[in-house]
Amino acid sequence: MVVEIGQTNPAASENAALSIRAEVKLNADFVLDVDIEMPSGITILFGASGAGKTTILELIAGSRKAHRGMIRIGGTTLYDSSRQICLPMWQRRVGYVLQELALFPHLTAEKNVEYGIHEVDRAERERRSQTLMDAFRVSSLRDRMPSQLSGGERQRVALARALVLSPRALLLDEPLSALDRPTKSAILEDLRRWNREHQIPMLYVTHSHEEVFALGERVLVLERGKVVAKGTPHEVMRAPRLEAVAELAGFENIFDVVVFSINEKRGTMSCRLKNVAIELETPIVRADIGAPLRLGIRAGDILLATEVPRGLSARNVLAGKIVSLDRRDVVTAARVDCGMEMEVHLTLAAEEALQLRLGSEVWLIVKTHSCHLMSA
Repeated sequence: MVVEIGQTNPAASENAALSIRAEVKLNADFVLDVDIEMPSGITILFGASGAGKTTILELIAGSRKAHRGMIRIGGTTLYDSSRQICLPMWQRRVGYVLQELALFPHLTAEKNVEYGIHEVDRAERERRSQTLMDAFRVSSLRDRMPSQLSGGERQRVALARALVLSPRALLLDEPLSALDRPTKSAILEDLRRWNREHQIPMLYVTHSHEEVFALGERVLVLERGKVVAKGTPHEVMRAPRLEAVAELAGFENIFDVVVFSINEKRGTMSCRLKNVAIELETPIVRADIGAPLRLGIRAGDILLATEVPRGLSARNVLAGKIVSLDRRDVVTAARVDCGMEMEVHLTLAAEEALQLRLGSEVWLIVKTHSCHLMSA
């Protein structure tokens, strides 16, 4: 495994890269084997459970040891199996924030933040803790105990505690997954602002599509210990080339298709669904007629009508019947049988206005550029 993380913070004591080369065999069927380059800024590690995201963080932090390889930050070697070097976690100067916080229950918020810098003089300790508590908007809570803080407040204190150490890198393992959306959005904005000012490498593990777009500058998608996609959030999540990425990116509808016809002048092609007499117009890709592909469509990109649509720019209109309606928070997921089942997401207001029922005849409307083609 090779990981490169650049660091460009001029105020940092070491303006260097973090590099990892390691082989990690977790069990008989799983070996982590990646080759990654990450400059300063925020990099999202995205993937299903068991893909290897947390293992990468543990190797960098030192809580897990590679079977062989090397980990180095600038001129400092953290781990080198050939030279039998393995620095303990406390010497690595790497911040680590987990989903399950470990604030000391007997210390105030301020004392929790100061805990890792107790060796510096009092004035400097107070200055650094005050700066971080201001940055994450918890200065007014300095005298409160963790039991007196909300979940979002405890997470802000945990971030301040990790960053008060002036770490070379910050590792975040799904730190906001238990928070509500407004609280999560506010903390993400503070984290973005802090990172713009300090520019240290941050590796952020998440399963949330929203967090990928809200926070990430770069995305690495892992599947079974391998990087299967990388790039900006738009490049990776909006137009995935692999089915595994499409599923993670929230493409609820994925089908087997074959290329039926190509219209280069219009920049489109027609794809026929396998085993179903349905054709969909899609953007053109490099593929020959008859080539097998996979087609992904987000449920939120499909419009639903209760009457035959007319005068539309959308090229794909499919007739069907509703076979299920499932309310999920503020969204209704409708499954429609069009010869194959497709999932469609509607607002609750739209469901009510259309008076949808099981068995209702409907028409699905799919824009050409809402159809994403991937390798079969």
